[in-house]
Amino acid sequence: MSWSDSAWIPHLNQGNVMDYFSERSNPFYDRSCNNEVVKMQRRSPEHLKSMTGVEYELIHAQQPILFVIRKQRRHSPEQVTPLTFYYIIAGVIYQAPDLASIINSRLQGYWWEFKDQEKEKDSLSAKPKEEISSLFQRQRVDVLLAELTRSFPPKVYQPKPGDKPIPVSRSDPSGAIKEEVKEEINQSQNNANSSIPVTSRQAVRSWPPMSSDRVS
Repeated sequence: MSWSDSAWIPHLNQGNVMDYFSERSNPFYDRSCNNEVVKMQRRSPEHLKSMTGVEYELIHAQQPILFVIRKQRRHSPEQVTPLTFYYIIAGVIYQAPDLASIINSRLQGYWWEFKDQEKEKDSLSAKPKEEISSLFQRQRVDVLLAELTRSFPPKVYQPKPGDKPIPVSRSDPSGAIKEEVKEEINQSQNNANSSIPVTSRQAVRSWPPMSSDRVS
């Protein structure tokens, strides 16, 4: 909610901003305040300090763009209780929200943020987990690695993890390392063949057919 009077805006300053705020069409102005009493009696605004009750006071001015007015309850010349703050920006009057409204707005914002995070977690947990690789893929990779090792035998040998690699010609002139590589290759192929059904292996072994089985 806001209020403004275009006739006043070009002429607003620190001396007449309270008269602008006390316009009858301004919904933020309480006509039962002490400012209205002093205005009707044509007294100086300094007389407000000797009165008790609700009043309005200009507490900040950065003319011509910003003015801050406080609605307060005066108990004595030195004691007042703030009630509401109003700020005037470029001639438009706004009521500043109270502390409870600000805290409530912040809490609602945090609640919506947490609610969105819970929805994202639920959507992620609802998605089925995809298997990284199948058994066939892993066995196929073992066969391909074995073929590559056979085509490109290693030129160095590492006895233990972390040890410095040693050329095969110096560390194993008898070719024992090559035998180990062959054994690893055979083992990988056996593992791959073990996944093939028995009927398929028998069909592969019986190929090609015997001459007696061929059609003449």
